[in-house]
Amino acid sequence: MEILGATLRICVDDLETAVSFYERLAGTTALRFERGGVQVAAVGCFLLMSGPEAALDVLRKVAATIAVKDVEEARDVLSELGAQIIAGPVDTPVGRNLIALHPDGAVYEYVDRRV
Repeated sequence: MEILGATLRICVDDLETAVSFYERLAGTTALRFERGGVQVAAVGCFLLMSGPEAALDVLRKVAATIAVKDVEEARDVLSELGAQIIAGPVDTPVGRNLIALHPDGAVYEYVDRRV
């Protein structure tokens, strides 16, 4: 499995203010989408999320988003290594993802750009 990078997940109260800050910080424009009632803005290596507190409580449990070449391959490798696949793989607006619980208790999202 090839890991291409990681994205920092940040839950914010005011998405517009956060987007403005992180666009200037990263020097790039946000890619925005909505998923499950949560507004999301991807800005460089930052993933900003804003929405209902119940949804954000779940999202805060995911330590980071890890970009991989192929989510299906990641699922296979993670399973072989003893990780539990909690959700996915499923299609998202920017590719496919899955959520995995590592044997040490850490939870990560794995994503690819394959749509």
